Amino acid sequence: MTVIAILWPTFALVTLVVVVWFTMVVQRLGHIKRNPPSARDFADGESALRYFRPVEMPTHNFANLFEMPVLFFALIPLLMITHQANHIQVILAWAYVVLRAIHSFIHIGPKKVRPRFMVYLLSCAVLMAMWIGFFVDMLTAANTLSTIG
Repeated sequence: MTVIAILWPTFALVTLVVVVWFTMVVQRLGHIKRNPPSARDFADGESALRYFRPVEMPTHNFANLFEMPVLFFALIPLLMITHQANHIQVILAWAYVVLRAIHSFIHIGPKKVRPRFMVYLLSCAVLMAMWIGFFVDMLTAANTLSTIG
């Protein structure tokens, strides 16, 4: 397996971010068209939040995609540079992206808190497994280098 294989789930996660962003923009523009805002609606941050409350879920999900996924995006180049993007990491990366997509769907769509939270926890566990695997691989590589030198 080439190191490049780890990029496919990364591209998929970027695509998810773009889809959520597009959903957010479409819903906000639709809301503005249906409910033209007044100057008072944007007088301060609180007013703007109240105005967009009916279409806030895509915005919250978009922001969420820049929280834990940052650790995913940080790990990918490390895996590539160190040549540790093995088949297990690629499988875990795909699992992470699929779980994030499910999380986004639930967050924006049916808004069921319990299933969304369970998917979120599972995605965090997968991400932590990726980081732990990378750490173990780095310890192994360091140990191998120290015994050779």
